Amino acid sequence: MKTLKDIPVGGSARVLRVRGEGALQRRIMDMGITKGCLLQVRKTAPLGDPIVILVRGYQLSLRKADAALIEVQ
Repeated sequence: MKTLKDIPVGGSARVLRVRGEGALQRRIMDMGITKGCLLQVRKTAPLGDPIVILVRGYQLSLRKADAALIEVQ
């Protein structure tokens, strides 16, 4: 399954599912990343972690470990 961390800079994807358990899953969903939401990868930090994504009109910085929990198409 493809995850958000696999999307290249400039690429877009639609969220299929947010994996994880309890507080971690809730935190990701509270940031606006929910099923069906469109995401765009804007840039990455110089060493590759974190990544900056555009979600619901605002930019969000997300660790690659958290991005790996977001399944996309």
